[in-house]
Amino acid sequence: MTVPPSLPSAPIPDTTRARILTEAARLFVASGYHGVSMREVAAAVGVTKPALYHHYADKEALFLAMLEGTLDGLSRLVGHAQAQAGVRAQLETLVGDLLASAPEQRVGLQLAGELRHVSPERRAAFEDEYRRVWMGGLSGLIEEASRRGELRADLPPAVLTRALLALLYPLVTGAPPADPHGTARALLSVYLDGATPR
Repeated sequence: MTVPPSLPSAPIPDTTRARILTEAARLFVASGYHGVSMREVAAAVGVTKPALYHHYADKEALFLAMLEGTLDGLSRLVGHAQAQAGVRAQLETLVGDLLASAPEQRVGLQLAGELRHVSPERRAAFEDEYRRVWMGGLSGLIEEASRRGELRADLPPAVLTRALLALLYPLVTGAPPADPHGTARALLSVYLDGATPR
């Protein structure tokens, strides 16, 4: 298996809003939700506090905007994989894109760990959207492959999706593996050799 070229990332314009998101993500990852003030974000970006509030109504809105950016990235990964022909090419593309974006994915996971600090309503709305975009996207990919007869018929697509998620998780958590592409190939081989029809 060769890991395909990675998905081109969406261009990040050099705007005040983009700089706010970049600096805020760095601060939130380093100090946690409660360890960062809007004043510190404004200082890091080089804008006034009122200018920061012009872009984001409050700290929760800023925090959720960062997480929505992570979701946009996951949506692009799923879309890029779904555009390929056949489950093997789809999963190779997905794994390649995950490896290419692993640093951003790690930041997203660290930020998601702070979701407990936002209001229950906003947290629930984000979690619903995460399930729709990432979990729903992967489930759809696996369900379509199952319908095409590319995956084992004796295991429900939901089980195959959970197994895929379990194998993908190590690619974007903790310290990067010494050989990320070798690890990706091994994980994908384990999944496909166990999931494709004999």
